[in-house]
Order: sequence, then C-alpha cells, then structure tokens
Amino acid sequence: MTSLAGELGALAPSCGPVRLVAVDGHAGSGKTTFAARLAAALGGAPVVHLDDLATHEELFGWTGRLREQVIAPLAAGQEARHGVYDWTLRRFAGTAVVPPAPVVLVEGVGAGRRAVRPWLARVIWMELDAASARRRGELRDGPELADFWAGWAQAESAHFAADPSRPYAATRVDGVTGRIAPSTVGEPSTSS
Repeated sequence: MTSLAGELGALAPSCGPVRLVAVDGHAGSGKTTFAARLAAALGGAPVVHLDDLATHEELFGWTGRLREQVIAPLAAGQEARHGVYDWTLRRFAGTAVVPPAPVVLVEGVGAGRRAVRPWLARVIWMELDAASARRRGELRDGPELADFWAGWAQAESAHFAADPSRPYAATRVDGVTGRIAPSTVGEPSTSS
C-alpha cells in the first residue's frame, strides 16, 4: 500500500492542486475498506463517499452535486463542503468538509464515470464480479435491505453498461484480498 500511496502522491495534480483519485467497482466489492486503508497510507487523505451524495431517487444522479460541492472548490484550491444524505431519514441531514489535500479519494460505484474522469488523476477498480459483490453486500446489509438490493443491482448494471469505469482503471485491486493486480500500475500482487 505504501508504494501505491507514493505513486499517487507523485502524480500531477488533476483538480487544481489536488490529485483526485477514484476508487470504483461494484457495490460490495470492498471499495470503502480499500479507500480507508489507502487514505491511512496517504497520511490521512480525505475520502468523499458517493453514498453521501446519492439519494434513493437518484442512485447515480450525484454528478452535479459532486461537481458543484466538491470538484469546483477543490479545483480552486479551496475547502469543499458537501451535503451528506441520510439513508434512513431519506434526506440530506449533514455536511462533510473536504480540505484541498495533495490526494483526495472519491469512493463509490461510478466514481470513475465519464463525467468525473476529466478531474481524476487515477481510477482504481476493485476486481470482484457483480454477483459475488452483491452476495457480500446483501450479507453485510441484512435481509431488511433485500428489496433495495434488487433494484440497486438493475440500476448498477444499467450504469456500467452505459458508462463503464473498469477500462479506464490504471490500477486494479483484488476485491477479496485487497492486493494490487500484477498487470496494473501499482504494487506487485505479493505486497500486503
């Protein structure tokens, strides 16, 4: 993880003074866990969670909020503030602050999408097939969210069919082990 962190820090800034890095993959593929580990290796890099910007009505309709509330301020070298959606209350009910750090991670399904790529220094893809990721996510979330997962799976499939991120990922990470794939930029697969 240390060599990937160093590599990301050495990239040219992509969003004002910031190197914006997407951690993308299917829901349940390990994005949040990997982003937390990478943020720690980067010395506490901020992480923007796309679950905070999405809503029940707009699962993938968060690009405008991301551009206006996160990308635009960071591109200007300013602190960003974005709304945080409460999935229980079904409304925005908080605010997150994102400093213009050398590296800022954007974590979530679709983080490497076409509308965001112009500001990205790197796309990282979590390698775990959709069916395995869904099983993992359903196990994590429990039976009370089974109906949500059924609708989510259709929306995610349609999203990636229309706007795939994986082909743009310079770094791919095994969603089970968290290791960098040997055929991609980054650490050898034997590192931990």
